[in-house]
Amino acid sequence: MPLNPFFLQGSASEQRLVQDLINEQLKIYGVEVFYMPRKFIGTDDVIKENVVARFDDSFALEAYVQNYEGFAGSGDLMTKFGVRTTDELTLVISRERYDDFVSVFYQDGAEETKLTSRPKEGDLIYFPLSDSLFEVKFVEHEQPFYQLGKLYMYQLTCELYEYEDAVIDTSITEIDNNAEDDGFIATLTLAGLGQTAAFSAGLSTSGVNTITLINDGFGYTSPPAVAISTSPSGSTDANATAVAITTSAGAGSTTFSVKEVLITNPGFGYTIAGSWHWGGGWLGSLNGEAGFKDFAGSTVVHAFGGFAALGAVLVLGARKGKYTSSGQVKPILGHSMPLATIGVFLLFLGWFGFNGGSVLSANPGPLGLVFTTTTLAACAGAIAAIAAGWVIFKKPDLSMALNGVLAGLVGITANADIVSPAGAIIIGGIAGVIMVGSVIAFEKFLKIDDPVGAISVHGICGIWGTLACALFDTTDSGYTIGGQLIGCLAVCAFAFVFSFILSSILKVTIGIRVSEEDEVAGLDVSEHGQPAYSQPPVPTAATVSV
Repeated sequence: MPLNPFFLQGSASEQRLVQDLINEQLKIYGVEVFYMPRKFIGTDDVIKENVVARFDDSFALEAYVQNYEGFAGSGDLMTKFGVRTTDELTLVISRERYDDFVSVFYQDGAEETKLTSRPKEGDLIYFPLSDSLFEVKFVEHEQPFYQLGKLYMYQLTCELYEYEDAVIDTSITEIDNNAEDDGFIATLTLAGLGQTAAFSAGLSTSGVNTITLINDGFGYTSPPAVAISTSPSGSTDANATAVAITTSAGAGSTTFSVKEVLITNPGFGYTIAGSWHWGGGWLGSLNGEAGFKDFAGSTVVHAFGGFAALGAVLVLGARKGKYTSSGQVKPILGHSMPLATIGVFLLFLGWFGFNGGSVLSANPGPLGLVFTTTTLAACAGAIAAIAAGWVIFKKPDLSMALNGVLAGLVGITANADIVSPAGAIIIGGIAGVIMVGSVIAFEKFLKIDDPVGAISVHGICGIWGTLACALFDTTDSGYTIGGQLIGCLAVCAFAFVFSFILSSILKVTIGIRVSEEDEVAGLDVSEHGQPAYSQPPVPTAATVSV
């Protein structure tokens, strides 16, 4: 029985004829577009999602504008006012032309491109007629009916591209400038018309000593002004200054990129210990290539403050009446625990900006991890401090619970971006217990009067959080206990010595303590002339008349 000819798959020559006819029609009725494959250059470590993309290749193809914004046909594409395109665009391209000009270029299957044999969602289309970039949202690569057993075209549903953090560098001026004109700005450091250049500054004890260009930008018509925005500590008139040196973007180009940044004034007075870590200082050589790990400042910020407080407290001395003649501790309670509780929860809320801001992006992967670990560590610190206080004092102590929240937050600050949620709970819990023991040790055994437990919460727990980077790291970055400990000891020693010397000088010169009479009366009375808090009446025995 002969086969139905309409169900024959056709010969190669017939398929070739159909493909040639389609290619010819696209050349006649289509428009030139540039196809830009997406390359992935960054992957989220938590959810393993590709988050950073780069577009540095472009391929000219013929495309038929099938419809735009839901209207079929391309007859209205050209109007008396020029080319009309909106947010949505449907294009048809030749499968053969894509294979010959795009797919073959990546036939080695480079890992960063992860290309298949067809166009993929997320690639870009540059539409020269309207000078617009469109993102491919859907690829119609299968149809229910084939012509002679073969699919000859791809239908691409596209939307106007919205810039995020992708890098566009195709070396085609029209495409790259499109990103520039639409406000694609990487870092707002140097003001300019195109992609903004960015740099990082290194510090020494004498001021800013190095400037490293991170991004040279493009599209500048004149050298941009350089602003080193961070003011030095304790100074308003010693800011470092620098100038930018530009270079042409290419032969015949009228725009420039930043070639280098020259320091004209190094300034002075910048925070020394902070520069050891965040200013490209010597802490970067610890732990081998990994460098010193202190994500948001458990040591550089909190431990520094805690040990600076220790130096000041030793010079200042204990409050009057804190210790009896026999050395026994006499509690001096705060006036309002409800207000203290509110203050702690305000700090808790602000910590999400403190730690979360250190991510330096709004990428949901790393940001979500930091928010999660920060929350868990704070809660674990509070619970552990309540438990430890309950064991020691036989009752749950609210002040210890509040400081436990802060202890957990300080402990997680150095490692919030590299530990697991379970690790965050352990870090926060240990910080809460350490804080309780430290407060008791400083007050009862060392006779150091720390009214709010700042030395324990920030100093001791700051060191613990920094050391925990080496114990709970999930990224295998190579952080070591020894390297982390060296960094902690250096920063804390510097803070203590500096604060002790400065406090001693102030004590000898202008004094750092009020008179005994003012201390007994209270600073609210001596400084402002009235008590801050009304005293409750003292109950007396009632007189009974018969």
